[in-house]
Amino acid sequence: MEPVVTVGLDGSPESLAAARWAADEAARRRLTLRLLHAWPLLVPEPTHLPAEMDQNYWAKRIVHNAKAELQARHPGLSIVGNLVAEDAQEALLRAAAESEMTVLGSRGIEPVLSYFLGDISMPVVARAERPVVLVRAGTWEEGTSSAPGASGGVVVALKLHGPCDDLLAFSFAAAAARGVPLQAVHGRSVPLHAHAPWGVDHDVTEKIRQDAQKLLNDALRPWREKFPSVEVVDGVGLESPTKAVVRAAEGAGLLVVGRRRHRPALAPPLGSVATAAIHHARCPVAVIPHD
Repeated sequence: MEPVVTVGLDGSPESLAAARWAADEAARRRLTLRLLHAWPLLVPEPTHLPAEMDQNYWAKRIVHNAKAELQARHPGLSIVGNLVAEDAQEALLRAAAESEMTVLGSRGIEPVLSYFLGDISMPVVARAERPVVLVRAGTWEEGTSSAPGASGGVVVALKLHGPCDDLLAFSFAAAAARGVPLQAVHGRSVPLHAHAPWGVDHDVTEKIRQDAQKLLNDALRPWREKFPSVEVVDGVGLESPTKAVVRAAEGAGLLVVGRRRHRPALAPPLGSVATAAIHHARCPVAVIPHD
């Protein structure tokens, strides 16, 4: 199958915002955009049936209206509609496996945590083998623009506990495509032994900062050479990684975080940084699975 960007549609403002973001991204990358609507109650396509008797009418309308709007925004973009008569979560996971990225609407934190079609986005993010981007309604569209130089920069959260090439490949490519700076952020909490009766031992914290900065420089060096046009800003924050990342994401156009494919059996499906980013960041959040 040709490379595609897939977006999950359910007609909600969140999924429509996701579709607009996905259309911009597909146009930027010169990829086909696939509009996916999955619902178990879809019936086989009837022939010569009036619209008022077509059980799939509303599903078709969701996809048709979105396609018409997006085609008007991007006349040259290849857009395909896809109605699938199956569970939305499984359909999205299958689509994600064959897509360059999957884009879903997100509501962030509300009194009841809910995402695309209820609780579907989180399992998709936790299980997808390829990047998933979550987009909130009314945030990136109001605060940023997809035009070169007008959008916020790309921020990538790096733990530096192991290889992070998957995150950096996605982040550098995203920054290069947008013509915006890339900010690499690493947060590291001050350990207990760095605290003294009079405060924080600055010799200890400075050694921690220098060691982390060296790891960060080593991780970024090959990607800086591969993408010389991308302006890179990097920094180590001596605070919890979640605070460092959420703070850095303020005003960003895209936040990139990682998710380990293999986590302990009883561990949450997402780490603390990815969870905090999804719940609190106002910009679109790309979750990248990695080993």
